[in-house]
Amino acid sequence: MRRHLVLRLASPLIAFGGEAIDNLGVIRDFPALSMVTGLLANALGWDRSDAPAHNRLQERLRLGCVLVPGAQHIRDFQTAQLGKDDKGWTTWGVPEERAGGAGTYAGPHLRYRDYHADLTAWVALTLLPAEEEPTLQTIAQALDKPARPLFIGRKPCLPTDRLVAGWQEAADLRSALQAIVDAQPSTKPKPWPAQWPDGEGHQPGDRVLDVCDERNWHTQLHGGWRPVRQGLLHPQEVRA
Repeated sequence: MRRHLVLRLASPLIAFGGEAIDNLGVIRDFPALSMVTGLLANALGWDRSDAPAHNRLQERLRLGCVLVPGAQHIRDFQTAQLGKDDKGWTTWGVPEERAGGAGTYAGPHLRYRDYHADLTAWVALTLLPAEEEPTLQTIAQALDKPARPLFIGRKPCLPTDRLVAGWQEAADLRSALQAIVDAQPSTKPKPWPAQWPDGEGHQPGDRVLDVCDERNWHTQLHGGWRPVRQGLLHPQEVRA
C-alpha cells in the first residue's frame, strides 16, 4: 500500500489549460501534470526561473484525477482597452503590456477563455522517490500555508476552500481515486470521469491515450507524450 495526498480543487471557475491557439485559451478535461507541478511550486514559494527544481518535481510527480459529474464548459469573451502605460500582473514575473506603435492602442485587446464552471475535481498524488525533498508532507504543509496566493489554472480561479483534503492509502492511483469516490455522499449516482497514469491500475472499459502535458521548465514549452488511462468510476452503491 502507498500513501497518497488528496486534494480537492473546487471553484466557480476552473481552467485546466490546453494548447492556446492565437487568442483562444482552450481547456482540457483533466489537470495537466505541468499545472499541478506549478501549483505545488507556487505554494512552496519557488521562483519560476528555478527550472531544475521544477523539472525534478514534475519527474517525481504521479497524479490521478476524478471529476464530480455535473460541471459545465463556458467561454468568456474578454475585452480590454490597454493604454501605452497600462501593465498587467502575470505569473512569470514580467508585467504584461502591449508592444508596438501608437496605432496598436487604437483597438481593444480581445480574447476568448474557456472555463469549467462549478467543477469539483479530486486529485490523488504521490512522489517517487517518496523520501526526497520536497516530500508529500512538506507539500501538504505548504498548501495549507502557501508562500503566495494559489489559483487553479488561471489567476481568476481562486479555490473556494482548503486544497488539502486528507490522505489515502491505496495500492495504486486508480484504487485511490475509487476510494475517494466511494467516500463521497451518495448524491451523485452517475459515473465519475477519471484519469490516471498507465501502469497505475486499470479497469474494464478504460482506454489508454497519450497526453502532452509536461513542461520543459528551461524553455517554458510543452513537449513529449505520456500514456494515461481514462475511464468511468462508479460509486460503491452502483457497483453493489
